[in-house]
Amino acid sequence: MREYTLFLFFVGGYEQSYLSSGLSEQLLSQVQTLINEQRLGDVLAKRYPGTHDYATDKALWQYTQDLKNQFLRNAPPINKVMYDNKIHVLKNALGLHTAVSRVQGGKLKAKAEIRVATVFRNAPEPFLRMIVVHELAHLKEKEHNKAFYQLCCHMEPQYHQLEFDTRLWLTQLSLGQDKI
Repeated sequence: MREYTLFLFFVGGYEQSYLSSGLSEQLLSQVQTLINEQRLGDVLAKRYPGTHDYATDKALWQYTQDLKNQFLRNAPPINKVMYDNKIHVLKNALGLHTAVSRVQGGKLKAKAEIRVATVFRNAPEPFLRMIVVHELAHLKEKEHNKAFYQLCCHMEPQYHQLEFDTRLWLTQLSLGQDKI
């Protein structure tokens, strides 16, 4: 199981906690240098130019369905996919998966929902894909265990790199530096 303990650094009096302390000191030093020199945004923009075209809930639903149909045909259906501006990226999660249970005619019926933080409306497509893949993997594996991360890597071979780069991007946004 992959454990994340958070590397904390202070910029302008605010605690930032997107980066894992499991990273090498050399890598953390490189990131801190990019932050101090205000070049983190430039590095990310060069690697991930532009944003995606999935800005509406309908487009996000179709994008998610396409990924689900490609990799998880036998998984339970997804009833709702949407951007959610109530997900607080700084304090909570980047995406949520929920199973809403309702009673219908004396039977209990579960409906799966995926919600993605609104900040990803204007993100590079690979970052959105990483979040959607993560939430789709929860349809099969509820816990963040080895099987969960293997499934994420099956759906997106660059999953771990994209997760790290997404953390860098969120760090850049939290510092008030220009978006990609």
